[in-house]
Amino acid sequence: MKSTTLTWSPSSGWSEMPFPDLDSEHTLVIVFGGARFRTENAPIQDLLRTYPRSQILGCSTAGEIHGPALLDDSLTVAVTRFDRVGCIAAMANVSGAEGSFAAGQELTQLLTREDLRAILVLSDGLNVNGSELVRGLNTDIPQSVIVTGGLAADGDRFQRTWVLDRSGIESGRVCAVGLYGEHLRVGHGSRGGWDIFGPERLVTRSVGNVLYELDGQPALELYKRYLGERASGLPATALLFPLALRASREDNKTLVRTVLAVDEAHQSMTFAGDVPVGHLAQLMSANSERLIDGASRAAIHTLRQAPSTSDSDILSIAISCVGRRLVLGERTEEEIEAALRELPDRAKQIGFYSYGEISPYASGHCDLHNQTMTLTTLSED
Repeated sequence: MKSTTLTWSPSSGWSEMPFPDLDSEHTLVIVFGGARFRTENAPIQDLLRTYPRSQILGCSTAGEIHGPALLDDSLTVAVTRFDRVGCIAAMANVSGAEGSFAAGQELTQLLTREDLRAILVLSDGLNVNGSELVRGLNTDIPQSVIVTGGLAADGDRFQRTWVLDRSGIESGRVCAVGLYGEHLRVGHGSRGGWDIFGPERLVTRSVGNVLYELDGQPALELYKRYLGERASGLPATALLFPLALRASREDNKTLVRTVLAVDEAHQSMTFAGDVPVGHLAQLMSANSERLIDGASRAAIHTLRQAPSTSDSDILSIAISCVGRRLVLGERTEEEIEAALRELPDRAKQIGFYSYGEISPYASGHCDLHNQTMTLTTLSED
């Protein structure tokens, strides 16, 4: 396996020209970029022309990751040619929450083969219910298949996201690549680092990913009480105060949900994933040191899943939440550095800041996460 990473910026163009000569049927090209590239896509067209036989996927971001650095309005690209691992791309359209489950199920049906080992998924970040997408992805594949990825972003604007595959750049779709063969080694890790505060409240009315009531009270009204002056900045300021969800007081598995939109008329809040009736919800707030430590722990867990046993290049795909970036501010690169520091020196890292992260909670089927640093490592033995 040979992997190399590139960047493109308006001021300096491509970081490497000519492009690495790695085009093949076993090559995967991953692209993360700012929202501007939906229309200003000449650099992406360069990649499509240079790698005509390769599988290509990518998405828009709230910031691009390249090595230990955070970039904006740029492209970060990884070109990886496998020696003994197969890769196949698939795409499904998704026009809203109601089609999210079917889109996930369609992708796994298109990609399923006996030797399927992993799926990397990139989805539109707004026209989708992430929980339903994940439920569809999990329907027809065994737990041994590792599914990771994330939801595209649009900075902190929440207006329009895009996803890229071989056919071009579009909104309202989910793209994925299946990776095949016994020589593939996949690591994954997802950690948060948020502090829980305030009382745990019962979800008393919700529909899918739209929350209407907590403890019988209007959800948005209750939420605004906690935000105080920050309530005027909704929905963006809600990224600083996500919800922790668990099924019951006996459940040790906690998932985090981020607000995507608010509805003043209905006093409701729309989240990146489902908020089921009967679940328990609790507010969370940020501690910068804990967030940075969470990124480090995600990398450590990733290595435990796929310890390095060869001299193969290692590609690390880092997907962190836009809410973490807003909290960390000028310290954002510290979490990127913390994750990369735990990986072997030969690891190459790209990634992006997202509206949701997809990864197994610990092992088994994948979950939708918010406000985590999620890492996926790919290598060959």
